[in-house]
Amino acid sequence: MRMRLLPKLCLALLLGCFSLFSQDASPASEVTPVFRTTTELVLIDAQVVHKKTKTSTGSLRKEDFQVYEDGAPQEIKFFGRDQLPLSIVLLFDLTDSVRPVLKQLGAGAKTALTHLKPEDEVAVMVYAASARLVDGFTTDRARTIEAIERAAGDKSGEAAFFNEGVYQASQQLRQSANPSSRRVVIWLTDNLPNVPSEWMRAHAGKSVAQGSLHTEQEAFQSLYETGSVVSPLLKKSAFVMPFYALTLAMEGAWRSKYPPGDAHKYAERTGGEALKLGGKKVEERLAELIDDLRARYTIGYRPAAPKPPGEFCKVRVSLSPGASLRTREWTVLATAGYYRK
Repeated sequence: MRMRLLPKLCLALLLGCFSLFSQDASPASEVTPVFRTTTELVLIDAQVVHKKTKTSTGSLRKEDFQVYEDGAPQEIKFFGRDQLPLSIVLLFDLTDSVRPVLKQLGAGAKTALTHLKPEDEVAVMVYAASARLVDGFTTDRARTIEAIERAAGDKSGEAAFFNEGVYQASQQLRQSANPSSRRVVIWLTDNLPNVPSEWMRAHAGKSVAQGSLHTEQEAFQSLYETGSVVSPLLKKSAFVMPFYALTLAMEGAWRSKYPPGDAHKYAERTGGEALKLGGKKVEERLAELIDDLRARYTIGYRPAAPKPPGEFCKVRVSLSPGASLRTREWTVLATAGYYRK
């Protein structure tokens, strides 16, 4: 899911392309005012998922959705699907439980990346206590596969600071070559973070400079500012879980003071989809996730009420009462909000 305020020139070009090539787009009479106004259009991406089967649907119309900003209903000015290119950061956890899966992905990545379109760009990052860029954005699939293979060979004995990894991935998305792309962090993790306390940083985060560790709040703000969605691929370790449950009990107070980040929380608040690997190969799950990104809808509206720059605007997207789907069986994944520019 992507949430951004697009400058009017870029927006005009984007919507012009939509009106020419998209059968899902709204009629030209609804889009035309964009070329003349000095206001900006808010674009959000939404995915509709069945609550039980977790499958997505791509058969909905504009009338099937309703959008609210700060509780006020908004008029949908633009509607489309599978039109925007993707800018993806592949973010890899370097903990011991994830690295074997990362090696599998290195071997099977070629198959998964065929689900991308030629204009989609991918960057590769790894993280433990700090994050490192393995390779920047490129549309060269061979280069990305090589970067994944290099990442699979990385090792780290440091703590896993989730917020820092997600923050740096969102910052990398600012380097996207296409300002109108859907920005996504696909995050391979075991969802077992270390608490980013001063003690943990001193003893197991030697690569983190004093004062440079970003908080969960800062990570979320960066995600909202860049219009990024977090879509985790979750690897569970049956061996580690009993020990981790004990750790959770012992670190309760520290976790309250230093929120370590949670993959499900990051996905929920940015409108992402969290997929468990289960019994499937990691490259198969990655391919499914890319296909699900293609099933997302782009919804545009012009905010009814003016807001000062820097103010956070809460957004809610839901199925309308007259939608062709039963609202109690389906859920809409969309961002929790954005910052006014």
